[in-house]
Amino acid sequence: MRTKIISAGVLVAVLCILWAGGNKGATAVSTQQSNPSQSASGDLHFKAPNGWTTEQTSSPMRVAQYKLPKVEGDKEDASLVLYYFGATQGGTSQANIDRWISQMQQPDGSSSKDKAKTETITVNGLKVATVDVTGTYTAEMAPGSKTFHNDENYRLRAAVVETPKGNYFVKLSGPAKTIARWDQSYTDYLKSFEFK
Repeated sequence: MRTKIISAGVLVAVLCILWAGGNKGATAVSTQQSNPSQSASGDLHFKAPNGWTTEQTSSPMRVAQYKLPKVEGDKEDASLVLYYFGATQGGTSQANIDRWISQMQQPDGSSSKDKAKTETITVNGLKVATVDVTGTYTAEMAPGSKTFHNDENYRLRAAVVETPKGNYFVKLSGPAKTIARWDQSYTDYLKSFEFK
């Protein structure tokens, strides 16, 4: 009799697990149907150029993080971060480009938007929106910190990479001379992006 009770208990447990698993599967299917980008399999692949120093990422939203060594005369290295926030997170390409442009102020008080260079290119089948702007870098030191950079003669180059899995965001900032030193490397980095 005891054996039958254990067997019945095991059977009930197995049925509960199967029922719960079946429900999860159904939910996942409906989620994938309502949001196709979540069902995309694959990842963004890329290659860091020679001379860049790979750093430990400081948050889960940072896919990769690099230091681009400074040139003689500059006080700081440049920094490049590749972000991924999730399939539908992080905002549109235009919203990010506008936000990045707003992080640069012009010494003469003119509009950074008028001086920014924007372009949309295709890299290995991926749409990539880019921005390049020079000025005084005034971005927040860290999200929510309420303390801001005030770095003169800086340059910001950034991009939004659209993939089947959602947008990836590239942000390179640093002294203008140092960024100029790494211009070709940055272009090569963008051209290495491939979703597979």
